Amino acid sequence: MRRSHDALGANSYVEDKETGELKRPHHVDLKTGMYKGRQVITPKED
Repeated sequence: MRRSHDALGANSYVEDKETGELKRPHHVDLKTGMYKGRQVITPKED
């Protein structure tokens, strides 16, 4: 069987406009709790 589709692609990251840190697109930022400009979870306290 051909395995041409089994290769793993590289993860893509985008720069957050608010903090300037790299994050995965379409995922909640765990440091700030923001997603699409909304507060969806409480931020983690260090």
